[in-house]
Amino acid sequence: MSGAARKEVISLYRELLRHSNRFSNYNFKEYALRRTREDFRANRNVTDGARVAELLAKGKGDLEVVRRQAALSSMFKPDMEYVINVHKSRM
Repeated sequence: MSGAARKEVISLYRELLRHSNRFSNYNFKEYALRRTREDFRANRNVTDGARVAELLAKGKGDLEVVRRQAALSSMFKPDMEYVINVHKSRM
């Protein structure tokens, strides 16, 4: 993988993690983070330029989905508190 492609992959990974953390729902947030990490680890050793380009295109599409869903998630927050939030506030 070339240096430019490597930088683009790392940038995409960071963007996916950053936007995954914007979900207001804990379960959605953890799912998005876990999928991002698992997918990048699974394809860590890909060196074929065409395959890297294909995976980057898929990742960019996934990033758009995560951005859109995180934005919607922040607009429509639930009225109830999650158990994890209640537990943290009592500490």
